[in-house]
Amino acid sequence: MDTLGGLLDAPRARGAFALRTVMSSPWSLRILAESPITLIAGVSGDTWLIPDDGEAVRLGPGDIAVTRAPDHYSVADSPTTPPTVVIHPGQRCCDLDGNSVLEQMTHGVRTWGNDPDGSTVFLVGAYEHLSDISDRLLRALPPVLSMSHADWESPLVPLLRDELVKDEPGQAAVLDRILDLLLTAVLKAWFAQQDSDRPAWWRHQGDRIIERTLRIMHDDPAHPWTLDKLAAESGASRASLARRFHDLVGEPPMTFLKHWRMALAADLLCQPDETVSTVAEKVGYSTPFAFSAAFKRVRGLSPQEHRAGAHY
Repeated sequence: MDTLGGLLDAPRARGAFALRTVMSSPWSLRILAESPITLIAGVSGDTWLIPDDGEAVRLGPGDIAVTRAPDHYSVADSPTTPPTVVIHPGQRCCDLDGNSVLEQMTHGVRTWGNDPDGSTVFLVGAYEHLSDISDRLLRALPPVLSMSHADWESPLVPLLRDELVKDEPGQAAVLDRILDLLLTAVLKAWFAQQDSDRPAWWRHQGDRIIERTLRIMHDDPAHPWTLDKLAAESGASRASLARRFHDLVGEPPMTFLKHWRMALAADLLCQPDETVSTVAEKVGYSTPFAFSAAFKRVRGLSPQEHRAGAHY
C-alpha cells in the first residue's frame, strides 16, 4: 500500500453529511460548520467558493473543491452576493437572525436549497467526525484546494449525484464509501499536480527504502519493531534508514510508528465491537495498562475518554 492510500484507507466516513443542493440566484451561504473535510462538486450552473482568506474559486459542472477546518468560507452564485443563510456546526442552517430554515429549504431525500427547480446544483459531502488517523493528511492540505473538470474527471461524481437521492436501507453506508473513494481520488490527483508544495511525507514517493518501511508499519503495526528490525526489513543500514526517513517523512521512524499506532487505536476505539484489550493487542501493546498509559501520553486523554467522546 502506498502512503497516501495508507493514510486514507483506515479512516472511513461514519454517517457523513451528504446533500444535493439546488439554488436559484441570488443566493449565498455562509459556512461556519468547521467540518474537518468537506467536498463540494459542481453539477450544473456556477458555484463560487469564497474563502475568508484567499481567492474565490469558481466551480462549474464537473469541478470539485475540498475545504479543511477550521477556516470559514462562503458559497454563492457570485463573490459579491451577501449571505442570507448561515451553516453552523452540526450543519444547522439558519437565517441571519438565527431562525432555522431547515424545513422550508428541504425538498425531498437529501435535497436542500432555496428552489427545488433551481438551475444551480452542487453536491456536498462533509466528514463531520474524521478520525484523528488523518491528522498528518489534514496538516498537509491547504484550507481550499480545487480540481477543474478539464484536469480531472471521475465517474464518482455522477455516481454520488444519483445515490444521494435514493431512500433505501443501508444508503447512508453506501454514501460514506462513495465519499471515501471520491476523497481519495481527488487528493491523489491534486497531489500529483503539485511540485515544490508537496508535503514532506509525499516527497518520499519513489524512494524504495522509505516506501518499504512505511508499508511494513502500515501492514503490521502490532509487531515489536525496533529501528534495527525496520532497517533489516527495508534493506538499509540503521543509520541510513534513520537519516532518510527523517529527511523525507519529517520525523524519526520510531516516532512515526508510535503516532501511527495511536492514530490507528483512536480509530479502532470508535468501533463498537472493539475493547481496550483488543485494541491494545492490535497496535502492539502486551497489556491494556501499557496501552492506556501510552495512549494518554500521546493523545492527552484515556482510551475510555476518547471512546466516550466519539459516541456522539
